[in-house]
Amino acid sequence: MADTDTALGAPAERREGRDKVTGLARYAAEHTVPGRVHAWPVAAAVARGSVRAIDTSEALRLPEVLTVLTHEKAPRLADPDDPTLAVLQNSRVPHRGWPVALVVGETLEAARSGAAAVRVEYTAQDHDVTLTENHPGAYVPEEANGGYPAQREQGGPEGAFTSAAVRLDTDYRVPPLHNHPMEPHAATAHWDDGRLVVHDSSQGTTVVRATLAALFRLPEDRVTVMSEHVGGGFGSKGTPRPHVVLAAMAARQTGRPVTVALPRRLLPALVGHRAPTLHRLRLGATEQGSLTSLRHEVTTHTSRIKEFVEQAAVPARIMYAAPNSRTSHRVVPLDVPSPSWMRAPGEAPGMYALESAMDELAVALRMDPVELRIANEPDTEPDSGKPFSSRHLVECLREGARLFDWPHRDPSPRARSAGPLLVGTGVAAAMYPVLIQPSTATAEARPDGSFIVRVNATDIGTGARTVLAQVAADALGVPLERVRTEIGNSDLPSASLAGGSSGTASWGWAVHEACTRLSAVLAEHTGPLPEPGLTANADTQGSADADSGYSRHAFGAHFAEVTVDTVTGEVRVSRLLGVYAAGHILNTRTARSQFIGGMTMGLGMALTEGSTMDAAFGDFTEADLAAYHVPAHADVPAVEAHWIDEDDPHLNPMGSKGIGEIGIVGTAAAIGNAVHHATGVRYRELPLTPDRVLAGLP
Repeated sequence: MADTDTALGAPAERREGRDKVTGLARYAAEHTVPGRVHAWPVAAAVARGSVRAIDTSEALRLPEVLTVLTHEKAPRLADPDDPTLAVLQNSRVPHRGWPVALVVGETLEAARSGAAAVRVEYTAQDHDVTLTENHPGAYVPEEANGGYPAQREQGGPEGAFTSAAVRLDTDYRVPPLHNHPMEPHAATAHWDDGRLVVHDSSQGTTVVRATLAALFRLPEDRVTVMSEHVGGGFGSKGTPRPHVVLAAMAARQTGRPVTVALPRRLLPALVGHRAPTLHRLRLGATEQGSLTSLRHEVTTHTSRIKEFVEQAAVPARIMYAAPNSRTSHRVVPLDVPSPSWMRAPGEAPGMYALESAMDELAVALRMDPVELRIANEPDTEPDSGKPFSSRHLVECLREGARLFDWPHRDPSPRARSAGPLLVGTGVAAAMYPVLIQPSTATAEARPDGSFIVRVNATDIGTGARTVLAQVAADALGVPLERVRTEIGNSDLPSASLAGGSSGTASWGWAVHEACTRLSAVLAEHTGPLPEPGLTANADTQGSADADSGYSRHAFGAHFAEVTVDTVTGEVRVSRLLGVYAAGHILNTRTARSQFIGGMTMGLGMALTEGSTMDAAFGDFTEADLAAYHVPAHADVPAVEAHWIDEDDPHLNPMGSKGIGEIGIVGTAAAIGNAVHHATGVRYRELPLTPDRVLAGLP
């Protein structure tokens, strides 16, 4: 165990690791409250329309089926801020997969059999689920996600492009992508004397409590939501989803504890997806490689019940020095499930397109792609003009090139081969914004010399318990083993959700402040501690969310080596390297895991992951892990993650930046650029599946 001087930054083992591998850790569907029953949703079988009639009689005759909730008999909810949560409130069917009934049974098998026995008649309407660049329904929204302006323009990008010595005008396509966490979305809810208690698979129980309280017209202190262990989320558990509302409704209706665990095939319809994005990139440059014009235009889709605009053009506002630029978003409302957050929303698809275009420009200029990026390094943030709090992208590129032996690369396409295998290498840059939200925390000193830190953080597999204990130990000046953390319960001091790579920065700030105050209290205290101990509180409202005079981002560089089989079209990544500049690294063990996890997800985005929307039925064809292919162990090489430690005083007391998402950003572009280097063919649509690659080979 690390001593006091090295608690922050040490490779401490995650505290819940043994419980997870031995099965002691309990997830949302595994809380066996006495009398618990199960519920199974009935999904709409039309892409647009309404429910004309529901026959539940056959289902209710089955053994152990208790009841069937429909829009005619389900509890009435208050109007939610998020319309995707207004389940079983009316007969409308906004998309295929929308819940039209919920069957409750004594066992999971009974509930599932009952759901299969429900007969639903629909009034179907014409539907449209197909995204195209020139769709007549496309419009420019007021904002893209995150509050970013939908359009930004500086200088005269059109004229500068026309007069540029070297011009690139190209398109890229990223398909719908699905989060598919290992633990499907699940909740166990029960009512106790008017109080609602829920175990939910969620990235933040504070917001789930507030949402459930509003929906069921309860004071927030009459709702408790717990997410002690969460088996991944990747954004899909960042806001409340229909399963937790359905569980609470069924529990109220039956008077029994109810578990709803969504079947995996329903996840694409009910918990969000990364919307497809159509990109047009126009880059103009001098013969020496300096960008004179940069235009990135994105078209994406949203559902008809909730606007969600993937902010994929935003990274182009940050990355490179271009005096003339235009970035814009258009969105098409379709009869599709509502898209939502997925790891690095905006940055992952946007940087794939931008970094692929930069590689194309380097080829046109006959310039090294590393040097092209360095030549366009901005002095200040191009969009806002703010100085960067720290920006070590050049150092990441240089260090990555050294580690990857990039200088000895032959830039000629198809220069290396081994039998039927073509070998190529590629590079791409990465960036992700620093996001910090207000949180509260308490720190308690116990008479036995131990300390307890309480904050409603959520550990979605990132090691939050461990790193927060390290932050506390560092602030208190005590050994790490003397600090215990309590997280994952809405009755604890409220905190922001685990999303946007903001968790540790947000919670850690509050924990650091509470522990610093507790240290001051202890310094003034004389004699033994009282039996209740001594406590200090912290609330970072007004400080963590204060406007900054700096542009704050993490940066990185990805290098990939691939082999392309000219007989089968199969692409294999033989080496993957990431070098990052993300502030101080607070735990080298869990940080490396986060970087590698993001890079692996980026590999999947490049080679295996992709979904298609069936135009006739309005359904995602790849709805489960048999059809939606995430990388298996055999697909993933020995991934290398390195970093450059930054001393950035403009972030938070720990000097840290988020690391959970930057690993996926740029990885797909680096792999795609390597495939071009191997084959001489530029593929502009993901994923690079064997059929697609083989069709493009000469």
